[in-house]
Order: sequence, then structure tokens, then C-alpha cells
Amino acid sequence: MPSTISTRWTGGMAFDALVSGHHVLMDADPEWGGEDGGARPKALLLAAISGCSGMDVVSILNKMKLPEYQFQMDLEADSTSEHPVVYHTIRVWYRFQGESLPQEKIVKAVKLSTEKYCGVIAMLRKASNIHIKVMINDEEVL
Repeated sequence: MPSTISTRWTGGMAFDALVSGHHVLMDADPEWGGEDGGARPKALLLAAISGCSGMDVVSILNKMKLPEYQFQMDLEADSTSEHPVVYHTIRVWYRFQGESLPQEKIVKAVKLSTEKYCGVIAMLRKASNIHIKVMINDEEVL
């Protein structure tokens, strides 16, 4: 089944994309003619990584019956200097907080997502170096 997105120009450098029935606003920085009225399109690729992989990880950990935990992902990307400007390196930190969290289950869930299930990472890995780090209670475990 094909994915379909409809994107409408709203003036200036702004666009409104209808994605799965939700509006995603995009705009450029003022220095590039925009009004900062929405996210930058390339940065949305990083958000797509976090959404795709984050949903995988939570789903896998739910199946593993992981106890209560807090989870956040931080992403950082370095761009090329030549056009087309692309992300050549993307770093993803999976950060977990909680009492007595089982390191082996968390690492397994992240690896399953990043190496098998997350289609966004699989696509972007063809163009970028993606580095994965897992932190549990501020200690790096992967």
C-alpha cells in the first residue's frame, strides 16, 4: 500500500503537509526567507527516527513486561558542507531512567529496533553513519 502525503504551500517559505490526517507545518529560518513558523524539513527526518524507533522500543519492552521507566531519545546530526547538504552522521541516544532496570532487555529492545524493525533508520543508514548509544540512569551501557 503506498504512502500518500499532500503538501500545500501557505506563502513565503511555509508549507503544510497533511500526514495521516495530521498537519505538519514546515518553514525556513528567517535568514533563508522563512518566518520560523514550523519545523525544518530535514530536522523532521531526525524526528522520524525517534518516532519510528521509539515506538519499536516501547512496544518490545511492553512485551518483555519491563517495570515502570522513563524514556527519552536525543538526536544530533552533522551535515555536509557541499550541496546537496545532507546529514553524514547521526547520533542517537536512548535514555532510560528507573529503578532496577534490566540492562539486557533494554539493549535487546534497542538493537531489535535499530538493526531489524525501524524502517526509517534502515533508509537513512544508506546515506548516513548512524551511531547508537544506550544510557540507563545516566550510565552508558551500549
